[in-house]
Amino acid sequence: MAFDWSWFWPEFLTAINQTFYMVIVGLIISIIIGLPIGVVLVITRENGILENKIIFNILNVIINIFRSVPFIILVVAIIPFTRLVVGTSIGTTAAIVPLVLYTAFYIGRLVENSLLEVDHGTIELAQAMGATPWQIIWRFLLPEARSSLVLALTIATIGLIGASAMAGAVGGGGIGDLAITYGYNQFKTEVMIITVVTLIILVQLVQSLGNIIAKKLRRK
Repeated sequence: MAFDWSWFWPEFLTAINQTFYMVIVGLIISIIIGLPIGVVLVITRENGILENKIIFNILNVIINIFRSVPFIILVVAIIPFTRLVVGTSIGTTAAIVPLVLYTAFYIGRLVENSLLEVDHGTIELAQAMGATPWQIIWRFLLPEARSSLVLALTIATIGLIGASAMAGAVGGGGIGDLAITYGYNQFKTEVMIITVVTLIILVQLVQSLGNIIAKKLRRK
């Protein structure tokens, strides 16, 4: 029996829009949360410019907890919190809540690793010049790590795309929902193939763009 494409493309375009919505909004909020977390981890760690073992250890444990929980379990575990934030636990907007919690702390760890790559001599030079901790962060630490930060955010974006696909398993919409509803449940192999190829293309585009931007920043 020939595959009927008439219904598929409208559903596919809707799924693509939902995926972009989840990824873009989720990434923006995750960066707003994750970037400061990564900076705080670096400056409060041992021998950091604002060493504070209590804050560092608390953040470190929180990040490890969220990173150790698989996304599909996290979605279910925080349903009450999701309802509190957006008023529902089902739908594309509701899926953004667990996506942010899943990605923000991951970004925090990636940012930490990127900032730790900055030569400590740069920090010592800034301190010798009398720079304040705030000036060290914004004028020395972040600019020196910008290329590495771009690659870190690229990795986080790819992870977010994958997580947004899994959100389809719990009614989050997007490409994952399309693949499960029609490709898996209705045994439509064509749908599965198209959704998988679409996700591969998205990941390749994001990775290529991240590599290009990071390369240009390194040259500067």
